[in-house]
Amino acid sequence: MKEERSAQEQAVLVAVEFTGARRRLTESVSQARKAALLREGSDAATDAVASERVSRNTEAIDLDFDASLAEFKELARSAGAEIAATLVQRRARPDPATLVGQGKLEEIAGVTASTNADLVLFDHDLSPSQMRNLETALGVRVIDRTQLILDIFARHARTREGQLQVELAQLEYQLPRLAGRGKAMSQLGGGIGTRGPGETQLETDRRKINLRIDHVKEQLESVRRVRRQQRQRREAVPVPVVALVGYTNAGKSTLFNALTEAGVLESSRMFATLDPKLKQLQLPSRRRILLSDTVGFIRNLPHTLVTSFRATLEEVERAELLLHVRDASSPMLEEQKTEVEKVLGELEVKGKSVIEVMNKIDLLDAEEQQALAREGRVLVSGLTGEGLGELLEAVDRHLIADPVIEMEFRFPQSEGAALAALEAGALLSRRRFEGNLVYLTARGPVSLLSRYRDFRVSMDRTSMGQISIQRGA
Repeated sequence: MKEERSAQEQAVLVAVEFTGARRRLTESVSQARKAALLREGSDAATDAVASERVSRNTEAIDLDFDASLAEFKELARSAGAEIAATLVQRRARPDPATLVGQGKLEEIAGVTASTNADLVLFDHDLSPSQMRNLETALGVRVIDRTQLILDIFARHARTREGQLQVELAQLEYQLPRLAGRGKAMSQLGGGIGTRGPGETQLETDRRKINLRIDHVKEQLESVRRVRRQQRQRREAVPVPVVALVGYTNAGKSTLFNALTEAGVLESSRMFATLDPKLKQLQLPSRRRILLSDTVGFIRNLPHTLVTSFRATLEEVERAELLLHVRDASSPMLEEQKTEVEKVLGELEVKGKSVIEVMNKIDLLDAEEQQALAREGRVLVSGLTGEGLGELLEAVDRHLIADPVIEMEFRFPQSEGAALAALEAGALLSRRRFEGNLVYLTARGPVSLLSRYRDFRVSMDRTSMGQISIQRGA
């Protein structure tokens, strides 16, 4: 542990807030306030209400920025950095050359030198020219938000597929940032027989990266082909897929372990889960599902990452039901929900059935829990196990594929294998014996009960309406 701590890189964090949006919001509220005063006359109460509205909106912006800064610090720690200093600049618009102003740039350079920092992390995406200018001015490595997230992904990729996806995203990130690397731009060769247009080092590097991108894509397609074959074998037996989705660090892996006892990594670090996990789970109705744990989302998740990790998120695309796991204790609860829905929109899965799972209720008091308990939400704690039974019942109610039905059967006692299969996959009741015959009522998935329709003694019933299975169908 000591060696790991000493190996941590010292980082200066730079967060920039562009106040143009704040000013526009304040101006719009101010104009609304003036219009109200003109309509109602100069009324002190109306004026106070309008002022309070401006104050509330300003506080909301400040809270959002503070939460974003706290999240950026956690990203830096998850990447293994030790935060030497944090600098904030508020300016109307970004500087096209360096993002920050000249005065702030000099301050960053001074802080970097005084703290002996190894790198400077920007909570913002930088253009290739901005990154080059900043590295020249600061004399240390400069990393932007996308590059930082990619580094965390690279740390946590364990499967071959995950590693290929990280490499593809990194290569696509590097490609437009090759230009302007000083001497590396010089002509190749030199001397007799090599003069002429030739190929610059930049062009060579770009060609190599493009070749590598093509090679990685081919390897990824090969991995996906195997996954498709595995999925086709799974789909031969109708087992619905239910996917956990949510903001990073919402407690999805803890909840996944609590439901399945899978023992996957639980960590407060961001993006601790990168490779998808699938585990079979039995519901109260005895129906079986495949539960999938997926990578967490985050605000301003780069589009290239969503594209590169589409294979990882295939289980989300193919799931019949999504469990949107939310950190009930987070002060940015609604903002995080918006970010998750934005990514789901990019994956074109917003039309799927969703259950909102309010996790970490062990951190809330009874009054706060009651305030969150709306229709359609399920309150749970992956840590203590509270509410897990209600969650499984809610999943049972929402699944449409392979619905739960009820049938009455008559089996000869010699059909021990059929009776054992029903015992394992359905709820049995009203069992009675007449001679060598066993009469019973079974409630379970239609895929199971329909296998034994030749032994039924009456039409089946279902809580979802009348579903009839004709003899011999």
